[in-house]
Amino acid sequence: MAETTGPGAPSGGVAVSDDPGASRFEITVDGTAAGFAAYRLRAGKIIFTHTEISPAFEGRGLGGRLASAALDASRASGRAVVPLCPFIAGYIRRHPAYRDLVPEGYADLVDEETAQT
Repeated sequence: MAETTGPGAPSGGVAVSDDPGASRFEITVDGTAAGFAAYRLRAGKIIFTHTEISPAFEGRGLGGRLASAALDASRASGRAVVPLCPFIAGYIRRHPAYRDLVPEGYADLVDEETAQT
């Protein structure tokens, strides 16, 4: 799965791809690695454990682009999402269209009242 953008991209061509061998989604800008969202697969679930954007690429909205592409791919695969990574959990909190991906047993990870900051 890859996403490339045209005009309005943060810094030229942005692509997000899944690297199953490394268990992570990766985002690149003009072919240069800019960040990743690490995961573990379990029966019917994708567990996001860590998201990182390289300091040279911070402040360009790439974390959100990465999270959205990873969550879209998770939805397409039919997997439930367990957002152990605070960034992914926060993204879901701010974008409720993804809330249905999180099983009720993990709702506390994305609910405002119980979220840790």
